[in-house]
Amino acid sequence: MRGVVGHTTVVDTTDSLMLFEEGHLPVLYFPPDAVPSELLRRSDKHTTCPRKGEASYWDLVVGDRVVPAAVWSYEDPIDGRDDIKGYLAIYWNKLDHWYEEDDEVFVHVRDPYHRVDVLNSSRQVRVERDGVVLAESSRPRFLFETSLPMRTYLPLADVRQELLEPSDTTSQCPYKGVASYHSFRVGDEVVADLAWTYRFPIPELPKVEGLVAFYDEHVDVYLDGELQPRPETPWSKRR
Repeated sequence: MRGVVGHTTVVDTTDSLMLFEEGHLPVLYFPPDAVPSELLRRSDKHTTCPRKGEASYWDLVVGDRVVPAAVWSYEDPIDGRDDIKGYLAIYWNKLDHWYEEDDEVFVHVRDPYHRVDVLNSSRQVRVERDGVVLAESSRPRFLFETSLPMRTYLPLADVRQELLEPSDTTSQCPYKGVASYHSFRVGDEVVADLAWTYRFPIPELPKVEGLVAFYDEHVDVYLDGELQPRPETPWSKRR
């Protein structure tokens, strides 16, 4: 694993530990020599965790740039947590780039217990918004991802091109890559960023390349003619 601020590598190791804690994403802990000591400046910040003890913090100082309280460590953890004693953890979003080997990883470290499976199908899918058909296809691909609702990916050719509106929005996923978005004109309304595409997904997920997925929370999806329930997710209130 490598982490970068600007053009400077601030952590580089093959000996990181991955800590799993209920209700939290996995966190990587690095041996002290993985972070150059000259980049660390001790901070006054301290926090307490009932499962690990008191954490001390350091700023990252990279040239003229200071990343405050980016690094923490349990220098004297509670009994039973000696496995992370003295190891350093770094806030993922406070660094500019992270790499696993030579592949960039986005948003957060990949959980090895998180699965993404994509299945080809010949079932009939129709996507509507307020009664207007946005897409219709008999060659969907169904994406199943741990803890998330199934997403249906459709060929762009099966999406109504005349309804598409340009969007500059992008987002990142550690398991799929960088997504770009599509807005749709439905009557007099432009529904912003209603669907997305992974034009260049990470190498492990080529089966969704160039396909379009909709926020099922905000459209009516018919699968083999049967209306599917709208999922309740954190994206339900976005549009």
